[in-house]
Amino acid sequence: MIELKDILYKVNINAVVGSTKVFVRNINSDSRKITADDVFVAVKGTIVDGHDYIETAIKQGAKAIICENLPDNLEPNITYVEVKEATAALAIIASNYYGSPSQNLKLVGVTGTNGKTTIATLLYQLFKNAGYKVGLLSTVKIMVDEKEYQTSHTTPDSLTINRYLKEMSDEGVEFCFMEVSSHGIHQNRTEALHFEGGIFTNLSHDHLDYHETFAEYRDVKKQFFDKLPSTAFALVNVDDKNGNVMLQNTKAIKHSYALKNYADYKAQILENQFSGLLLKIDNAEVWTKLIGEFNAYNVLAIYATAELLGLEKVEILRLISALESVSGRFQYLISDAKITAIVDYAHTPDALQNVLQTINSIRTKNEELITVVGCGGDRDKTKRPKMGNIASALSTKAIFTSDNPRTEVPEAIIEDIEKGVDPLNFKKTMSITDRRQAIKTACQLANANDIILIAGKGHETYQEIHGKRHDFDDFKIVQEFLKQLEK
Repeated sequence: MIELKDILYKVNINAVVGSTKVFVRNINSDSRKITADDVFVAVKGTIVDGHDYIETAIKQGAKAIICENLPDNLEPNITYVEVKEATAALAIIASNYYGSPSQNLKLVGVTGTNGKTTIATLLYQLFKNAGYKVGLLSTVKIMVDEKEYQTSHTTPDSLTINRYLKEMSDEGVEFCFMEVSSHGIHQNRTEALHFEGGIFTNLSHDHLDYHETFAEYRDVKKQFFDKLPSTAFALVNVDDKNGNVMLQNTKAIKHSYALKNYADYKAQILENQFSGLLLKIDNAEVWTKLIGEFNAYNVLAIYATAELLGLEKVEILRLISALESVSGRFQYLISDAKITAIVDYAHTPDALQNVLQTINSIRTKNEELITVVGCGGDRDKTKRPKMGNIASALSTKAIFTSDNPRTEVPEAIIEDIEKGVDPLNFKKTMSITDRRQAIKTACQLANANDIILIAGKGHETYQEIHGKRHDFDDFKIVQEFLKQLEK
């Protein structure tokens, strides 16, 4: 039990009805999880408004209610705290409740459209290999040093974040690397966290179903850097024109990285093959198993971050050469029939273009490049034609299929993708709604030395159709079909 007034420290409060000198047990923003003596935080979500469930939470045993608007009927013996912004209040309360765990470790946030998972995961891997206890909060999983937990959001809710940071602190974790999504920033999930540093990767077309305009999407990302303390570092990719925008109002110590422009940290690609990259960083050569120009940026960001966190340059280069690729990020296999299959999470126009350009820069052009791609349902529709255009223009054959249709009709999503195809490229495309069948067809069309790219789902091991998740793993499925062809 903890006194209510202690967890309200630094919360922007408009009014209080009742006493804050009461002891409470747990905090929750889901009324269904409320039990006796809990605090219920009424958050206005995109679909549900927590204010509609205040009465339910009290019936479940809530002792205190945190809300933006006080109910008309106030219950006796219940403390009501009216706040300016419930999501921000929840984040601050969560940090206070768990003892401000982000203060006890070096937390680095990674934001941008592409590269967040790769950079956060590889930094976790690099610092583990350097002998440190490390934490990871990512799209793919949460790691508390050696202990693994599954996750469903790029940036978890603030209670979940602080709960895991507390566990990390208790386990003696020294560094934690965290993906920071635009949704997470906008919904104040990272409020009250103490960051040692922030990394900006790039910005391209994504999440406009949520943010409405590209400018709003960019400005939300910028808020993360605006709030960094003067003791933190801000590391940005200045080959992206939005890199310097992120630095405009930050109090953090500014650092830049780039392959093409002047920057504090520079890299040059010496070799780019399916087996990996040879890079020159700070006049030293390093070989990495990662592939493509986009991964050269990721490796450079990792190098810069490791140095800013105190590792020696020679040690960093040694550790980079040992890094393994991240699940679902340019994950590839070569079958006995010499067909190369690549699975990648590329689900934005920019990411898809990067992956296809990387493959085209490596292949000899004597092989076919067959791309299997779809777009998620209930998400930004404006990127669908762009995905169709890029896939058909940069592949020798493009197969449009389902991704996670969610509540949408898969055929309607595919029609949106087809609208972007240049008439000159129509003959190179086909549409197969069933993703499994689409992958099978790609395998059947492929001959020795051909390349199959399966884009969009990457590490995901499910398909979401009408609110239900079905087992579906692109990598396992393509592996299965390629083995069948060998028989």
